[in-house]
Amino acid sequence: MTTSIEWRTCAFGELSPHDVHDVLRLRQDVFIVEQNCVFREIDGRDPLALHVLGRRGGRLVAYARVFPPGVVGAEASIGRVLTEASARGAGLGRAVVAEAMRVAERIAPGTAIRLAAQVHLERFYESFGFRGIGEKYVDDGIVHLDMVRAAGAEPRVTG
Repeated sequence: MTTSIEWRTCAFGELSPHDVHDVLRLRQDVFIVEQNCVFREIDGRDPLALHVLGRRGGRLVAYARVFPPGVVGAEASIGRVLTEASARGAGLGRAVVAEAMRVAERIAPGTAIRLAAQVHLERFYESFGFRGIGEKYVDDGIVHLDMVRAAGAEPRVTG
């Protein structure tokens, strides 16, 4: 149940040492261990991002980072979207994307939002109004597709 999630958004310098530990642990667990993908997860962009942390009972269970326009591309952008494996299946993925979109819209009102989606999540992101642009590509061994959500785009109704 996502209603018990406590959301907090902060700049890198506002993260506590405990927050940094939890973020890096969870990103490592999901992107390196679970997806069996060895890559440079700490990419130097964390100091440029706003960090969206979702905690349940004090435990970090959802995370994303959000960049203002001009850092990753001309648009605001969302990345490193994840949920803890044990917390999946109850809508938490939708909740973290919605929260990251609210942050992006707050820091860059009227601007499109970009993300690099793993291809198996393309329909999931389409349900938020994102549309694929360009060709699919392999990044760190995983097929991705850049996607953009136009400013003011409405989410697609899914059933």
